[in-house]
Amino acid sequence: MNQNPFPSCLSLWTSVPSVVKYIAATGCVLSLAGCTINPLFPHESDYAPALSADRIRRIEAAPLEEYQVKDREVVAPDAGATRNRFANTGEVTLSIEEYRALALEHNLDLQVTLLNPALAAERVAEEGGRFESVFTLSAQWAETDTPTASTLDSAQSKFQRIEPGVRVPLRTGGTATIALPVDRIETNNSFSTLNPAYTSDLVFSLSQPLMRGAGRRASTYSLKIASYDRQISEVQTKAEVIRQLAAVDRAYWRLYGSREVLNVRIQTLELAQSQLDRAERRYKAGDVSEIEVLRAQAGVAEQLDGIITAQNSLLTQQRELKRIINQPGLDVATTTQVLTATPPDPVRYAFETDALMQAAIANRMEILELELRLASDLVTADWTRNQALPLLALDYTYRVNGLGSGLNSSLTTLGDNQFEDWSVGLQGEIPMGNEQREAAVRRSLLVRLQRLASKESREQSIEREVLDAVDQIESNWQRILAARQSVILNTRTLQAEQRQFDVGETTSTDVLDATSRLGQALLAEINAVVEYQIAQIDLAFATGTLLGAARVEIDRPDPQYTYGRSVSDPGWTSVVPTEEPEETGGPDRSGD
Repeated sequence: MNQNPFPSCLSLWTSVPSVVKYIAATGCVLSLAGCTINPLFPHESDYAPALSADRIRRIEAAPLEEYQVKDREVVAPDAGATRNRFANTGEVTLSIEEYRALALEHNLDLQVTLLNPALAAERVAEEGGRFESVFTLSAQWAETDTPTASTLDSAQSKFQRIEPGVRVPLRTGGTATIALPVDRIETNNSFSTLNPAYTSDLVFSLSQPLMRGAGRRASTYSLKIASYDRQISEVQTKAEVIRQLAAVDRAYWRLYGSREVLNVRIQTLELAQSQLDRAERRYKAGDVSEIEVLRAQAGVAEQLDGIITAQNSLLTQQRELKRIINQPGLDVATTTQVLTATPPDPVRYAFETDALMQAAIANRMEILELELRLASDLVTADWTRNQALPLLALDYTYRVNGLGSGLNSSLTTLGDNQFEDWSVGLQGEIPMGNEQREAAVRRSLLVRLQRLASKESREQSIEREVLDAVDQIESNWQRILAARQSVILNTRTLQAEQRQFDVGETTSTDVLDATSRLGQALLAEINAVVEYQIAQIDLAFATGTLLGAARVEIDRPDPQYTYGRSVSDPGWTSVVPTEEPEETGGPDRSGD
């Protein structure tokens, strides 16, 4: 009577299977490990580290005095020191072709852009991987201990299953599955014929949509869009290469112009200094009054401002060209002077504008990109129409059954194919209102119409760019001729004024005015020549081409070997020489 009808805790624990004990112990350990952070509530580690409020919300005043060089003597600009400002700096002289090659090899924007096609190609591979077959494997172990009211039912049983299989995604939108489930069933039912019993089945199943999502075009939609995006990425990369090389050419000629402007400023300073020497000699000889010397000194001082401004412009253009080519050891912070070895050779052109506009529309990457996007929009519109259909799917299963007292006998029965069954079924889904999918269809069509209008607008803009560039080339050519004539006449005027001063018929002011007009004429000629070269670049850019005698081949880099290596390795852009004419033009020099 005093015996405890319930088993002790120890006997209960010993009666539990070892696997269950292991799972329970593992759960306890995990629970204890997670006690420091409650899994039911948010924690700061769930979010990104937060920046301080002052750093992202407070804007400080610029403390310029803190960056000022201490004990730096402030002196007035000296003509000799200003003129020889770059005398002790290093120099690098390169041709325009060499600058282009350096930009192709080292330009940071190009390095970023050249990875885009590789990224897009990986997206295509990712979408194509959706159709790879998958090996599946599942296992199950279950034990039951259930009170029963009949001896025909089992109270205790053990069930084990292992099911290997292969799932094959179909490009028609369906899924085919082949599985081989193997079961072992052991029970305490005395009426069980086989105990334990082994079953092994060969199961083939097919699920295929018949309307929404059916067909190869619907199932491969994302793959086709990814392939269009890859081509668009390559088109954009080519456009960026053209843009960067055009930027190199523009920066080259602007640098050339800045250096020539500085040379003209120095030349006018020398002319002003010569006038000062001439005035001092005549003053010492008593031929002129002191005012002539003061006028000449003022003329020299006025030229210093132009030289300082020209030097600053030269530094700015050098930094821009250094930034574009990004040559190691020649970064924007270096003081090395960048010199241009390719001189301009202006040649007059007579263009057929209609042919140029047709070539521009055929070659411009923006038009090709819009055409690819229009094709992508057509695929999207077709897919959205498919998604607006009702959902109807066919499910078919075919099974070959095997049974035996052991695994071998079960597999033998399976191989004899004595027992088989199959099933087929349909399942459907029709939305009560299909406004969402119908709106998606309408939106895809509107996007395509908008893209068509954008294409026409872009073609019109390209035609305008070509015509503007042609007019700019002709205008700058006329400016060159006018500036050259002005230089010749102002040179003669200056020489005449100097002779008149020597005989006392003019003043230093007249000579300095003539010097200033000659300097302005020289600057106008330089500006016209530079703008003429840039106008040719703009015309080539408007037609989707490049100036020069070399074409550019764009190779897609391998993303697995890109990081940490030189972009001069294979897989990056390369310059391949051709027999195309130089940017200096053809033989027509009728306007010289």
